[in-house]
Amino acid sequence: MTSNPEDGYQPSSVVAGRGRAVVITGCSGGGKSTLLGELARRGHRVFAEPGRQIVREQDWIGGDAQPWIAPAKFAELALSRGLHQRITAAEAGGLAFFDRGIVEPLAALERWGLPVPDHFRRAAEVCRYDAMVFVAPPWPEIYRTDAERRHGFDDAVAEFGPLTATYARLGYRLVELPKVDAAARADFVLATLGV
Repeated sequence: MTSNPEDGYQPSSVVAGRGRAVVITGCSGGGKSTLLGELARRGHRVFAEPGRQIVREQDWIGGDAQPWIAPAKFAELALSRGLHQRITAAEAGGLAFFDRGIVEPLAALERWGLPVPDHFRRAAEVCRYDAMVFVAPPWPEIYRTDAERRHGFDDAVAEFGPLTATYARLGYRLVELPKVDAAARADFVLATLGV
């Protein structure tokens, strides 16, 4: 008898605390994805930024769930994608790094002045990450726009403060990443985590 592959997908695995889930957050264009690439190169499990994936998908299918068109729809998709990543990591166990987390869509709705549904707050409450969150500070020298990052540096800085304030309000300890190359940043993260 074959078991149903859906049976293995258990959101409660996050609450059980299996594995270690580390968020890399901070300023858009601050080098997070490059750092995650370096951590992946070293053999660590990494999860890509949900928002960039969603924008790419929505562009591809002609959808409107983009932060500049339908921000609430975009936030719902980002929350769902972030939850899926977090649950997948918990089920696998071990150390995992995330390019942003489920706190981001919550902070975005607050920043945009949109209603924050209760399930966003509930997700942030029950779906926790490691207490230490690494933060990429604004770094104008490396900031670039692209197909998914269409906003300018000033907008990136404007979202940075409220985002980090939300993580702090939710009880996370913020550790600022140094403005160094990806290899040195990865060394810093791993040493700080004691890995």
